[in-house]
Amino acid sequence: MLHLNQVFKVFNEGTLDEKIALNHLTLALKPGDFVTVIGSNGAGKSTVMNTIAGRIVPDIGNVLIDGNDVTTLPEHKRARLVGRVFQDPMAGTAPTMTIEENLAIAYSRTKPRTLNLGVTKKRKNFFKEQLETLHLGLENRLNAKVGLLSGGERQALSLLMATFTEPKILLLDEHTAALDPSRAELITNLTKEIVERHQLTTLMVTHNMQQALDLGNRLIMMDKGQIIFEANEEEKQHLTIEQLLTEFQRIRGEKLNNDRAILG
Repeated sequence: MLHLNQVFKVFNEGTLDEKIALNHLTLALKPGDFVTVIGSNGAGKSTVMNTIAGRIVPDIGNVLIDGNDVTTLPEHKRARLVGRVFQDPMAGTAPTMTIEENLAIAYSRTKPRTLNLGVTKKRKNFFKEQLETLHLGLENRLNAKVGLLSGGERQALSLLMATFTEPKILLLDEHTAALDPSRAELITNLTKEIVERHQLTTLMVTHNMQQALDLGNRLIMMDKGQIIFEANEEEKQHLTIEQLLTEFQRIRGEKLNNDRAILG
């Protein structure tokens, strides 16, 4: 469903600030795979996400989604294939618009653009059904401005907007990091439920190693633009945070320099 083939990306090439963000990285996800991504600060995790989403075009290599080469396809055209939830609960929604208006925009992502109404009676009923799955009572607040929602409610709405059109790829970019522990747990549980319900092919970056171990069927560790460690579903079930830290030190000869990952 997703294939990154020898992807290379360098920023500020030829300057003192030159940085290789992705170093001939290759990654393949089968349909339904849920891969969690951990790594040190500056490991290239966000660059991978932006490359898949179309925000960044690699210098070398290819990006294929569902067998189609989308390497040079711009972000807005790739949006019908990719759903994404960001770390900032404010980033995935329009705060001055209502819940149903935000949902209508997300729903239209995969539809041809027309002059028809974005919110019809049929769609409103569909939106209510989808909101009910969040168990937050948002189905009774369709006309509420999204900017009035709490961070957890807004992130739950962002997750729904990114998934109810069943994209080919779901990108979760530290989407619980800005929430308090109780709301983070809520969004984590919703994520697991929604991904399983729709069998979504998912790539999730997280600073929380325990979350990376608890969710998904595969885990990868990145450092300096490369995948340095990978665990399949069976291996993942027996891994601990301590073992991941030891593995990083064994491979790189130094400790993982990321307190957020260790303590998350």
